[in-house]
Amino acid sequence: MPVLFDYRYALPAAPAVGMLVQVPFGRREVVGLICEIAHSSDVPAAKLRDITSICEGCAPLSEKWIALVSFAADYYQRGLGEVALPALPQALRDASRWDRLFAVEPRFRILPEGRAQLPDALPARASALRRLADALAEQPSLTLSDARALHPKAGATFDDWIARGWIEAVTAQIAEPDASAPMLPTGAVPLPLLTDEQREAVDAISGAQGFAPFLLHGVTGSGKTEVYLHALAALLADRPDAQALVLVPEINLTPQFEAAFRARFAALADGSIVTMHSGLAEGERARNWLAAHTGSARIVLGTRLAILASMPKLAIIVVDEEHDPAYKQQEGLRYSARDLAIYRAKQLDIPVVLGSATPSLETWWQAEQGRYTRLTLTRRAVAEAVLPSVRLIDLEEERRRGRASVEGLAGPLIAALKTRVERGEQSLVFLNRRGYAPILSCEACGWVAGCPRCSAYAVLHKPERALRCHHCGWESRIPKSCPECGNIDIAPMGRGTQRVEETLASVVPGARVLRIDADSTRRKGSAQALFSDVHAGEVDILVGTQMIAKGHDFRRVTLVGVLNADTALFSHDFRASERLFAQLTQVSGRAGRAGLPGEVMIQTRYPRHALYQALSRQDYVGFANSTLAERRDARLPPFVYQAMLRAEGRTLDAALKFLEEAAAAFGPLPGAERVTVYDAVPLTIVKVFNVHRAQLLLESASRAALQASLRAWQPVLRSLKGVLRWNVEVDPLDV
Repeated sequence: MPVLFDYRYALPAAPAVGMLVQVPFGRREVVGLICEIAHSSDVPAAKLRDITSICEGCAPLSEKWIALVSFAADYYQRGLGEVALPALPQALRDASRWDRLFAVEPRFRILPEGRAQLPDALPARASALRRLADALAEQPSLTLSDARALHPKAGATFDDWIARGWIEAVTAQIAEPDASAPMLPTGAVPLPLLTDEQREAVDAISGAQGFAPFLLHGVTGSGKTEVYLHALAALLADRPDAQALVLVPEINLTPQFEAAFRARFAALADGSIVTMHSGLAEGERARNWLAAHTGSARIVLGTRLAILASMPKLAIIVVDEEHDPAYKQQEGLRYSARDLAIYRAKQLDIPVVLGSATPSLETWWQAEQGRYTRLTLTRRAVAEAVLPSVRLIDLEEERRRGRASVEGLAGPLIAALKTRVERGEQSLVFLNRRGYAPILSCEACGWVAGCPRCSAYAVLHKPERALRCHHCGWESRIPKSCPECGNIDIAPMGRGTQRVEETLASVVPGARVLRIDADSTRRKGSAQALFSDVHAGEVDILVGTQMIAKGHDFRRVTLVGVLNADTALFSHDFRASERLFAQLTQVSGRAGRAGLPGEVMIQTRYPRHALYQALSRQDYVGFANSTLAERRDARLPPFVYQAMLRAEGRTLDAALKFLEEAAAAFGPLPGAERVTVYDAVPLTIVKVFNVHRAQLLLESASRAALQASLRAWQPVLRSLKGVLRWNVEVDPLDV
């Protein structure tokens, strides 16, 4: 049961479950959520404190939403407040901002006279004024706060433009949905013709009654997005007040999806399509959340945090690339957005669509058992497009034949890249390691550059002339000589995307090479600008990490080269092969999408490995079924259920001692006899930011037994001392 705090309600407005309120908590004033209304309390009346105020502008959160966050709190072993309040935008969690948030903000729109006269009336060098005028011309209306972000004197400027008859002020409030308004008025973009497989999938989803989980298993380029668009169009045309939630795994995929949805549903009212992700400014995120909460937003596109958005008329959930690990939150509330999507669909009795070319083995197993309906797309949607051929470049064979590689690029791959540049086609080189080189070392004494705060190597970033830790952010200048022996011949070992970018510029002369990774896209909007350059044909060779591997529709790419994939073959993590197969399938799918023949070249020292052989045959079904058989024999998920207790201490001994005490206290708990508790072990990277980390794995064939034991374990864990932090993760992805 969640821990709730009792307060006296003495305000004029009637209380309601789901209201946001401001309450005194200790010496602070905080925002709380009314979860229950009782007529008596076990707290003495003299000690009851009064609610300070209520958020009158925000309608109460529904009981189903409260039930959703209550389930998440219970299942993932967190407090209800740790789930419910972080699910709200920051502006709603700060009572001092309520008045501004719900104030009627003036909006401005351009008039026909302004469209005709404004461009010529502005001075040639008035770039800020031109940005303001362009924003008015491109958007149905513009708020004063957004306008001031473009021009600091927007208020005075608008007064002048209103006087000239170029713009007008309009009052805008968060609108309630108009059930009588058609969702797809005439003038919408004509729908493309579907393949037979796509049509069958759309019909199945559109005809679903009640809770219906679908696995949309389609090869890369098979038009899964088109299935989503048609299914949503049918739903919204049939139910004008309905809402749809579409989840994508990463922020950099939202612009592409948003553009597709806005083009398809162009006739919808302003604000009917909104996005939700952590990259939004606080004000924009709050406005979008409120639009979903009031029902005026009919389609919500978002990353994992959007699964907890309040949507009172939610009628369908789509989870694109459902296999992606990004759907699992790795700090704070460690929830799986995909799993919560399935629970929420069942709670609301609505369909949920899980789309992927390489479904997670948990999802595939559910479909194999008949619990999910499998919809299959075996061909690419573009008639002329076929799946790319896969060629394995045997690096050992290249070495035996005396064919030297250039900085890790094999001769056949270099030749293929040159051919594509000559043809005017694009190539993609994939390496899932950013930086210039993962190691900087001294051959004379064996010194290796490491992070002083972590048990990890410092990565060389040559353009910035820096050593950088990718775990804690520590940074240092590159030393001129070895700190241990003074040798000046220190050298990089291994390759990152920066080094590959540098090498390609020299081995493929004249090629326009662009790198996209977390380092090149630090500034807001930079990723979208770089991807726009690729789509515009201004790039010959694109180099990048997993940011470029999935979801993007590169129409001119005909060659994909994959470097350094072998490291995942020998990982201690049992999910490593599943992730590698998915990653390579996704990046391979970027080639040959527009009808030109595509080719994938994978450099490997193990071309006969079963994973590569299945990949070359593009046989996901065979790979999935054989891997599931191995998991069944080894008693691994999805055939058992796991939880992980992690502890962080000032020393490794302190963390391990805490876990050992926790394990000893676990034995007498209810259901513990059905749970296997493994020995406490250090994490692979044991120290991060001077904090030592260890973990304890629990496993059971019964989800109910595991959950019961974890609930009973919580008060015991809270009573133990000796560590800085600890957390319990249910269904961990990294073991």
